[in-house]
Amino acid sequence: MITFFIALAVLIIGYLIYGKIIDRLFGADPKRETPAVTMADGVDYVPMKPWRIFLIQFLNIAGVGPIIGAIMGAQFGTASFLWIVFGSIFAGAVHDYLSGMISLRNKGASLPEIHGMYLGNGVKQFMRILLIILMVLVGVVFVNTPAILLINNFTPNFSPYIWVAIILVYYLIATLLPIDKIIGKIYPVFGFLLLGMAVAIFVAFIIYKPEIPEIWSGLYNRHPDAAHSPIFPMMFISIACGAISGFHATQSPLMARCMVNEKQGRSIFYGAMITEGVVALIWAAAAAYFFGPDSVVDVTGKSGVAVVGIIANTWFTPAIALITILGVISAAVTSGDTALRSARLIIADFLHYDQKPIKNRLIVAIPMFVVTAVVLVYSLADTSGFDMIWRYFAWANQVIAMVTLWAITVYLAKEKKYYLVSLIPAMFMTMVTMTYIIEFPAGKYVEGVGFSGTVATIIAGCITMLFTVLFFNFRRKNNNVLKS
Repeated sequence: MITFFIALAVLIIGYLIYGKIIDRLFGADPKRETPAVTMADGVDYVPMKPWRIFLIQFLNIAGVGPIIGAIMGAQFGTASFLWIVFGSIFAGAVHDYLSGMISLRNKGASLPEIHGMYLGNGVKQFMRILLIILMVLVGVVFVNTPAILLINNFTPNFSPYIWVAIILVYYLIATLLPIDKIIGKIYPVFGFLLLGMAVAIFVAFIIYKPEIPEIWSGLYNRHPDAAHSPIFPMMFISIACGAISGFHATQSPLMARCMVNEKQGRSIFYGAMITEGVVALIWAAAAAYFFGPDSVVDVTGKSGVAVVGIIANTWFTPAIALITILGVISAAVTSGDTALRSARLIIADFLHYDQKPIKNRLIVAIPMFVVTAVVLVYSLADTSGFDMIWRYFAWANQVIAMVTLWAITVYLAKEKKYYLVSLIPAMFMTMVTMTYIIEFPAGKYVEGVGFSGTVATIIAGCITMLFTVLFFNFRRKNNNVLKS
């Protein structure tokens, strides 16, 4: 367990040191008026207390990604610990903080608008479509997962369609109402529940002292199907929300519209990502034990959702197990509704459609919920269909993170700031996502090209270099314009 405690300490130190460096690099100005003050509308632009915004942001970005993703990523071995720690500090938190602060500086602009500002109108239009699709996929994943958990652990005789209908109705209400009516009031409670769940597992480590793999035991691939699941790029796609996630940047504008001071950004954006990294690390460490040879329960071939229940019911009393499972359910539910809320705002920004009247919100939301419901019915009718939806969600999520990092890099270059803090993560995530898309085999549900790993890596490397050359060409032209 030494590796686990070192990793936990590095995450905390990363927030204290590197988080402060990134905050100073951006130049957060406490005297600058924020959109929550200048554009207050009582619906989406609503000033809130910073601790409340932090907990909402944490719940918004968390979902089941740092839980299910971390559990499945733990199958790759101790390499997953490294990615969670260094990915969170140098990629995920930088991505979340800077995208959130750029939105804050631009009237709480949604993510596609930010892409358009720095990467051009063509990218903006493409990302609008991709982001709306991703938000629907997130809504599907974060309805399906809590519904299955509720049935498996509390209501085995229920039809899944009953829970799906209940959750969807809640999502619609939360999407339509002003952000401070439901989200602002109950999310902090769910936030404490999610943190309590992580603390419960941490205490279990102290009590049971499980044999968690140490990093000096080797970084080799421990996945049961290692031949078809290489660490690169599979692990970096599996562990998305626990290290870096494009979905996070879709949520940051929601909170940028509620902040009253730019200095709050470091704790709200950078801090929420590091907190999520801590949650992911705890779940990955727990799963690493249960996937290992010393586990008291055989979890081979079990889904991430099933492993959650196994861990909770093996280590905890019924009461603590209940809290743990409810924490996972709340994490999913509280990301699903804000995902669909983000989709409503993205569509409204695109149409320049005022969202203050409830009628306008309904006009945007109803068609979106109909599509979500149709995809949900399909995912419940075909188990392989849900697996496909999760994989599409995972790689689309990382594509969005990649594009957002390039937009951030262009922003920093334009502002004459140290752009390497986002350029290096942008290049790395381009390699990851492009390798995955080119290498992943085309099967029943077409996902990738199906090239060999070597060929995919070479092509992805060429694409990464092309993007890098285009960036430096832009930077050179921009410098020439400024000089003239």
